[in-house]
Amino acid sequence: MSNYKKIYDEKIVKSLKDEFKYSSIMQVPKLEKIVINMGCGDGSHDHKFIEAAQKDLELITGQKTVVTKAKKSIAGFKVREGQAIGVKVTLRGEAMYNFMEKLIRVALPRVRDFRGVSKTAFDGKGNYTLGIKEQLIFPEIEYDNVVKVRGMDIVFVTTAKTNEEAFALLKAFGMPFKN
Repeated sequence: MSNYKKIYDEKIVKSLKDEFKYSSIMQVPKLEKIVINMGCGDGSHDHKFIEAAQKDLELITGQKTVVTKAKKSIAGFKVREGQAIGVKVTLRGEAMYNFMEKLIRVALPRVRDFRGVSKTAFDGKGNYTLGIKEQLIFPEIEYDNVVKVRGMDIVFVTTAKTNEEAFALLKAFGMPFKN
């Protein structure tokens, strides 16, 4: 069992139940999944960019990726319907907690001039989105093997009903929010 799952079960559930005055522990918000998305606009013209993004994301998460395809044709972006435009991976269970621990304890502290993550990136339904500018902050990625430096979106999907509950949950996990 990962450290973060143990921390959630032993400490976070109790503190959130007290803070929000829940009558049952089933009401306490929990992390459902983490979805990591890496867009590769240039991958529509050259398949090696998609393959490189897949390899990087699989190294970071330790899980197989899914290639995302364009739903519509957009002439301005030179994209046709069905063209590969990115890769994504959905983490649940053990892998999700392991990734979250690695993100908070190892990757985010490696960001240059890091002052914390935004408090305003909640969607109103208890989900939080974090944008990262480069995949190099993860220790598995070697600079020499990177085809192109690219960012990614990390979405934390929780069972929380409000932004306040989701904020309290992520704060309890140690997410470094700006002051």
